[in-house]
Amino acid sequence: MSTRKWTGREDGSGPEHRRWHHAVNEFSSGTGVSLIGFASDAGVRRNGGRPGARGGPDAIRQALASFAIRPEFAVSDAGDVVVEGDELEAGQENLGELVAKQLSDGNLPLVLGGGHETAYGSYLGLARSGLLDGRRLGILNLDAHFDLRTADRPSSGTPFRQIAAREAERGAEFAYAVAGISEPGNTAALFETAAGLNVRHLLDVDCQERRLEPVLDFVRGFVADVDALYLSIDLDVLPAAQAPGVSAPATLGVPAAVVLEVCRLVASDPKLALADITELNPVYDADHRTARIAARLAHTLVTSRPVPEGH
Repeated sequence: MSTRKWTGREDGSGPEHRRWHHAVNEFSSGTGVSLIGFASDAGVRRNGGRPGARGGPDAIRQALASFAIRPEFAVSDAGDVVVEGDELEAGQENLGELVAKQLSDGNLPLVLGGGHETAYGSYLGLARSGLLDGRRLGILNLDAHFDLRTADRPSSGTPFRQIAAREAERGAEFAYAVAGISEPGNTAALFETAAGLNVRHLLDVDCQERRLEPVLDFVRGFVADVDALYLSIDLDVLPAAQAPGVSAPATLGVPAAVVLEVCRLVASDPKLALADITELNPVYDADHRTARIAARLAHTLVTSRPVPEGH
């Protein structure tokens, strides 16, 4: 594990005062949630977006550090994979190795991006871990975009097209669902690609708070059809007012309350094997607003998991 020292608010020494920085610093052995940073904006640059997402992992950690967390939840920090310059493919390979290692140790990896190119590296870890052998993987993406682009080289817009190709290579059906799709943010060609790959999706207009139950039913139905689940969250799924610090701020977006409820539902299911939170760009954040909501999503994923036996 990383030797990174976390710091944060101190109210006392007892477990009733425990915060995230205590949880991470006190972790020495056992299993729980393992944070992994992917400091990359190479994919965003290739996709013509606003660079700056390489600062996302540290911004999320800083926002998390003083959050309160109960003693029964174990959290560790495995450090960062740093993508230097345009070395995206090498970085994704390195992320895959680290994710696979955490999975083999019995941890739930929670990857903090980085652009959404993070997703392909996250998937590589699952594929290499052996956890998918004989199992149907389902990928649930909370995102304004399909990220199914065809391009000469990988970018933040191609990860799920790459995953589809890898799933086909292993003889598996590509089971992919997206909630929060922005109709003006995706070309007709991308909708056609999604249809050709049998992608399930909900538009952002159908993911508002007044339609919370249909959104949760959509998620439940998808999860019921798979054996293992990978949750990917692109913060540009949120309204620009709640998440200004992203590469492509949403024109409408899915309210944070809806995204949090999806996280609670997914994290409570034992099928969840991997999660990532991507596209935080601190350069364009306002009052650390996006970092804070990213931290709240991470906190929700950790604390909505079943309480370990003995607690």
